[in-house]
Amino acid sequence: MGAQDSGQSVEELLADLSSPLDDEGGEEGGSLESAAADNELVKFVNKVIIDAHHQRASDIHIEPLPGKLKTGIRFRIDGSLVPYVEVPAHFRQAMVTRLKIMCDLDISEKRKPQDGKIKFKKFGPLDIELRVATIPSAGAVEDVVMRILAAGEPIPLEKLGLTDHNRAALEKTVTKPYGLFYVCGPTGSGKTTTLHSILKFLNNSETKIWTAEDPVEITQRGLRQVQVNKKAGIDFAMVMRAFLRADPDIIMVGESRDKETVSMGIEASLTGHLVFSTLHTNSAPESITRLLDMGMDPFNFADALLGILAQRLAKRLCDCKQHYTPSHEELRSFITEYALDLKNTEAWKQDPGGEAQKLFETWSERYGHDGQIRFYRAAGCDKCNKTGYKGRVGLHELLVADDEIKRLVQERARVNDVFVAAVAGGMRTLKMDGMEKVMMGLTDLKQVRSVCIR
Repeated sequence: MGAQDSGQSVEELLADLSSPLDDEGGEEGGSLESAAADNELVKFVNKVIIDAHHQRASDIHIEPLPGKLKTGIRFRIDGSLVPYVEVPAHFRQAMVTRLKIMCDLDISEKRKPQDGKIKFKKFGPLDIELRVATIPSAGAVEDVVMRILAAGEPIPLEKLGLTDHNRAALEKTVTKPYGLFYVCGPTGSGKTTTLHSILKFLNNSETKIWTAEDPVEITQRGLRQVQVNKKAGIDFAMVMRAFLRADPDIIMVGESRDKETVSMGIEASLTGHLVFSTLHTNSAPESITRLLDMGMDPFNFADALLGILAQRLAKRLCDCKQHYTPSHEELRSFITEYALDLKNTEAWKQDPGGEAQKLFETWSERYGHDGQIRFYRAAGCDKCNKTGYKGRVGLHELLVADDEIKRLVQERARVNDVFVAAVAGGMRTLKMDGMEKVMMGLTDLKQVRSVCIR
């Protein structure tokens, strides 16, 4: 693993570290601290963080095993964990202590989980921040997981990888003067990134935008950003209440976890503000049911709702990908899979063959090369470590709350009815969006299937 900085590789640094720092013999805090301050160890810990950043990792996992077994370090790159290096057992304790010192945690507390933050600029040549969690695990050892926070600038809306259809619908929805808009998906699916891109699109000198986030990762000029701090008793609901007195045009709340935050969001949107937030739900139609289950009034909620964007991240094909023309059979099964969610709509019930033909013609025109639809397969080169994938691409499902959807919300309709109505109204599901991105050559079907359930 070649070093990108001081010329020493991780293996060389490990060799320098071979002086035993035995942590078995009931060691006192003092000698552990001196071991943690050892120059070689400090260099090694910095090197791990720098390498993780160079390899575009989102997380660093430090996983010690009890006794004399080695400690594994893995990086999460593009959503998958990749082994990085193994560290001898005799200085795992010093390594964890060093990390605790970097984020001002209590080094004598080894039995409780702790969390903190490293501002790496103080210790090394990179201006990045890491969110750190230490967790005591079996065998009297401590695991450490560090999230490298997405630095700095928001991505412009046109670079988010939305299809033209979704981008036009999204821009139209978020430029309304007031209402509620949610972005949903699991942890790490890029919700905050998308919200900041939308805010960048709306951010101008005439609008006042307040955001409450935990933590504030992406910063942009023109936004007034507030950091939520649970320890100090500053939660989302409290900040939200303050925002309403602070003459906002647009409010962004990091997460709608509890009834209070959600109902304040609805209230704020009904009093003429544009409110954005995130939810941990799987699909856009499901979010509606989740919010109603929290005890929201269906009529107020239906009035307030503008739209919901669900998203996932799939691995992006590297530039070394190879294109091929699919066989007739492959195309037919591709269309069948795409149309799984369409078959309950009126048009498909009446004439499935004609609709399938229409789909094929639209695709040929939009994504085809000389009228031929192309698929791509992963190849593998040095740039992508022979995996065939580099970076990630967003898959989106945008539900726009039109009159039909609002009516269903008021009636507390079942998720499936909302789903059918949304697809009939032009919503592309996550799977459909992913399949269009397969034809655009951004990803492949295997990756789409791995992140979409249906």
